[in-house]
Amino acid sequence: MKNSKFLRGTGVAVVTPFNDDQSIDYVSFEKIIENLIENNVNYIVLLGSTGEATTLFLNEQNELIKFASQVINSRVPLIVGCTSNSTAYAVERVKEISKFKVDGILSAAPYYNKPSQEGIFEHFYAIAKATSLPIIIYNVPGRTSSNILPDTCLMLAESLENIVAIKEASGNINQVMEIIKNNHIKDFLVISGEDALNVPLMSIGAAGTISVIGNAFPHQVSEMIRHCSEDDIHQASTIHYDLLNITNYIFSEGNPAGIKALLSYMDMCNNVLRLPLMPVSQILNELLANECDKILEKYED
Repeated sequence: MKNSKFLRGTGVAVVTPFNDDQSIDYVSFEKIIENLIENNVNYIVLLGSTGEATTLFLNEQNELIKFASQVINSRVPLIVGCTSNSTAYAVERVKEISKFKVDGILSAAPYYNKPSQEGIFEHFYAIAKATSLPIIIYNVPGRTSSNILPDTCLMLAESLENIVAIKEASGNINQVMEIIKNNHIKDFLVISGEDALNVPLMSIGAAGTISVIGNAFPHQVSEMIRHCSEDDIHQASTIHYDLLNITNYIFSEGNPAGIKALLSYMDMCNNVLRLPLMPVSQILNELLANECDKILEKYED
């Protein structure tokens, strides 16, 4: 039986806030984490694409892991991202991360060099053998140009006890259904990696989400996912459609530019990114602000 129960429900891919001088803003980071925990997210994902991991130096990543672990203090699980197009580097990095107080690894398919399905299988096999931590494989072809096909995903699940889930962000619902339909591995989970598809994917068997919009609206996302898990699709859909416009907006000029602009409007962190990422346009800032006000007004206590 796979150790995946703690990954059911709502995970949030947390941003990395920066000060104006580009240093990590630990004060805002702690505020965001506390807000997520207070609003019932089930786990937190650090150092993903939303967390701008590719722009962080290795020592910054390690300090952020230590800090997040201390702040969370075992109140919810902490998952840490580790992705590379070098299998050897990913293996060594996973070994290093495993020394910290973390609860799992999120690892995307190798990017840029476009490995075969055999290469993808061997890549994740090597990573899984390097740690005892649970591993979520992450399929996001729009970023990696590597699509983890359903057969490869299920072979990994069958071959390795600590590959416990796939975060699916291919946008291909047929592909997701193939995984769910043919998955006979107890407690191997499919997790939605696209906020706009959270409710549709949960309605066909996904176990939850790793959300971006949840940085700003953790209560609403947590409630939506809870309703889905209780088969109350009507209530889940109501929240889903309330959030749909702003969800589409935050991705329209790239992630995490959109969510950072929104969090800045909500006074959660500065609207600062590291190059090559840039802040969103003024037009999008205004759309985000207007839509945010509508949501806050509807859900205010």
